[in-house]
Amino acid sequence: MEYVKFGQSGLDVSRLCLGCMSFGDPQAEGHDWTMQEDEARPFFRQALEAGINFFDTANAYSGGTSETITGKLLMEMGNRDELVIATKGFFRWKQAPNTGGLSAKALMHAVDDSLRRLGTDYIDLYQVHRLDPSVPMEEIIEALDAIVRSGKVRYLGASSMYAWQFQKLLHLAQDAGLHQFISMQNYVNLIYREEEREMLPLCADAGIAVMPWSPLARGKLARPADGASTQRSQTDRLQSVLYDQTQDADAKVISEVERIAGSRGVPMAQIALAWVLQKPAVTSPVIGATKAGHIDDAVAALDLKLTPEEIAALEKPYVSHEVTGLFTMPPGDLKLTIKL
Repeated sequence: MEYVKFGQSGLDVSRLCLGCMSFGDPQAEGHDWTMQEDEARPFFRQALEAGINFFDTANAYSGGTSETITGKLLMEMGNRDELVIATKGFFRWKQAPNTGGLSAKALMHAVDDSLRRLGTDYIDLYQVHRLDPSVPMEEIIEALDAIVRSGKVRYLGASSMYAWQFQKLLHLAQDAGLHQFISMQNYVNLIYREEEREMLPLCADAGIAVMPWSPLARGKLARPADGASTQRSQTDRLQSVLYDQTQDADAKVISEVERIAGSRGVPMAQIALAWVLQKPAVTSPVIGATKAGHIDDAVAALDLKLTPEEIAALEKPYVSHEVTGLFTMPPGDLKLTIKL
């Protein structure tokens, strides 16, 4: 396993981050494809044995049960001082005022809830899952700074937003002498490359660590475009939001991944992930795993170096996409409705 500094911080992280959205109560939030504790245990063991020390979850995953399983299994199998545990806050945890978003009140409560579920007394990386336009940016950064100063969080990160918004947050925090964001978790893969226009150059210039979510496009880049669907693709509510409008264009990219994988004699997932890993701004892609081979492929991708010709071939079919992945509330919970 390779380890790198996380942005401009002194934190050492593995080049792969295990995303823990796959682990949680399948009855929660309609995630029929998630795995309970006993099913999840082998994946954490495999990741730790492979040298992965970086784990990412969120309070919104499977109604908080992802945090519970992640914390329990990591405390059971790992050493806390060697682990880097990341989680996120923003999405609403119930239909009531102040139970979501990035107000000082909501953030303070969300952090405490995450600590309780994770079973730890501090979080290594706390990320704002999305930007809350209803809260002044000054309040957001001041609340996050207070959380770090309290000792409950070590470092701050952000997730998908517009580059100008992230730049404004960075400027406000720097100008006020507050703790800075050191990472960006955004949506980057071979069939969604819009982040290359502004966000990735901003992060590279500012020394911000980049940990892309869905580097395999929810598995679409790991199987032929006309391949069989999976349980997740059939039940995941975000599939249609992210991909249905670009199927024809995406199929050409996926076919190129399939061609190069065939010529190399490796699974498609290794080619698609190797492309992400070779992006200069990328620190640690967030990989998901529901089969043992998923972690094996991810680790193998670390040693697979694509040639300039292969990279050019993979990128050539791409067409511009509408900006996506910036939704502020999950489908079915877009707005808080209170009946008086």
